[in-house]
Amino acid sequence: MRSDKEMFDLILGVAQNDERIRAVYMNGSRTNPNAPKDIFRDYDIVYVVTETASFINDEKWISIFGELLMIQEPDKNDKLVGMAMDFERSYGYLMLFKDGNRIDLRIQTKEEMIECYEKDKLTIPLLDKDKILPLIPDPTDIDYHVKKPTKAMFISCYNDFWWCLQNVAKGIWRGELPYAKQMFEYVIRVRLDEMVSWWIGTKHDFQVSTGKMGKYFKKYLPEPYWEMYKETYSDSDYDNLWNSIFVTCELFRALSQDVAGYFSFIYPVEDDINMTEYLKQVRNLPVDARGIIN
Repeated sequence: MRSDKEMFDLILGVAQNDERIRAVYMNGSRTNPNAPKDIFRDYDIVYVVTETASFINDEKWISIFGELLMIQEPDKNDKLVGMAMDFERSYGYLMLFKDGNRIDLRIQTKEEMIECYEKDKLTIPLLDKDKILPLIPDPTDIDYHVKKPTKAMFISCYNDFWWCLQNVAKGIWRGELPYAKQMFEYVIRVRLDEMVSWWIGTKHDFQVSTGKMGKYFKKYLPEPYWEMYKETYSDSDYDNLWNSIFVTCELFRALSQDVAGYFSFIYPVEDDINMTEYLKQVRNLPVDARGIIN
């Protein structure tokens, strides 16, 4: 695997030797002082160019970066499915190389750069031939810190969590595995993760990021809570799914009550009790059940 130095020498060398490339900057995890440093960190690079057409028309120009394992061109894909894309201003290449390195490269015109350069606070200038890159502060991940919930956000979170669990329950009883699993993962887990993030925020004065899709939960959750969180994942066995549901409820309850206490919000104890009892009843229903649950 090529070293960091080799990769940066290559990225900047290409830019230095190409008159079409006038500036280079980087964003992403490599600019974040709080992000873990490992071999899977991408090189999120932007080339500010005089025009994009000559790059896009020459499909082989990116071979200079190394032997590709796979490439994705997200702008091309978006255009193929009917989205309006302006290739004259910006175009991206996501490149995974056979040595394991990955470069997410975007070419953009000066006009495009001016519009977006200062929007991402995790940005570092690497090369500026014409002094066109605006002056910016040192990179910070402050934009990605957990944000404090409003009372309305807290209410929406717990209400959606407890309400939508009945959808998971009926999906299991009906034997509708895809529905039950997706309702759990795309609705219930979203609300659980929201509460996890707020709880972590309360413990760190809302000065930390829990990462994309909660990837830093393990770092910030106490071991007992992390063990519970892991148990919220289950396989296709319905008994295991039920077990994960009740662990999820237990974890959500504990975190929500702490968050409510921190902000002087009211936790919906009655909804919690009623829905927990409902879930227990549905779990014990026979497959040929009729009538109303008592």
